[in-house]
Amino acid sequence: MIRIRPRTIVIHLFAWGLAIGWLFPFVGLGMAAFRPLPEIIGGWWNFDRFTPSFTKFGAAFNAIELGLRNSFLIAVPGTLIPMFVATLAGYGFARFSFPIRDYLFLTIVVLMTIPQQMVAIPIFRIMFSLGLANTVLSLVILHSAWGLPWIVLFMRNFFSALPKDVEEAARVDGASDFKVFFRIVLPMALPALGAVAVLQFMWVWNDFFFSILLCPSNPNCMPATVALIRTIGQFQFDPGLLAAGSIIVMLVPVLLYVLLQRFYIRGMIGWTVKG
Repeated sequence: MIRIRPRTIVIHLFAWGLAIGWLFPFVGLGMAAFRPLPEIIGGWWNFDRFTPSFTKFGAAFNAIELGLRNSFLIAVPGTLIPMFVATLAGYGFARFSFPIRDYLFLTIVVLMTIPQQMVAIPIFRIMFSLGLANTVLSLVILHSAWGLPWIVLFMRNFFSALPKDVEEAARVDGASDFKVFFRIVLPMALPALGAVAVLQFMWVWNDFFFSILLCPSNPNCMPATVALIRTIGQFQFDPGLLAAGSIIVMLVPVLLYVLLQRFYIRGMIGWTVKG
């Protein structure tokens, strides 16, 4: 007979309660998107009348279609560029020694603590002086630079946990450092890269602060997060339409996480156990 300890029951109850608490607002969001406004005006949990419809999703997609395109144009390079640069840098910090390596790495870690609000005005002035304000390129450059510190830290920790035997054997056979990195180390780092891709893409895709700072009004620049407030409800506020648009925007990173879930989990725990 299996004996269940009271502590296990308490932990499970707490975990399930926390999960339900997190899901509760999303259920309300979905009800607002699927049901007419008169049915939810007194609370979405009222099911005296229940007539779900997908019409709001079509209207919301048409309203933010350009914003979704801009979000992809920003999030894809804003994820791949820092991943490439930071992966090389992380490997350098993990495997090579040079005079100011520790001080430089400490500087990169400190840069992660800078809040966005502290650098908002300097960033805007720099982009404006370069003529990049209200352009997609400004957000690509910004997110690429902003993502570098944490990706360097993440990849450096992952590479430090990898065994050096295979790399040393390849160098004995005459392989250069770049060949060792691209042919041997990079394939072993796929789980970490999957985790980085999910996190960085989600942060860039969901960004609102820098997006409203650099692309506040240009439809050809603003991503979906800004398009939600600039197009939906601009003349007449419809909470159901806004809820449908929010679900559409949210689905993209969720689908990416589902596709890369296996790599994400392996990457997050891979460097915590020494190989």
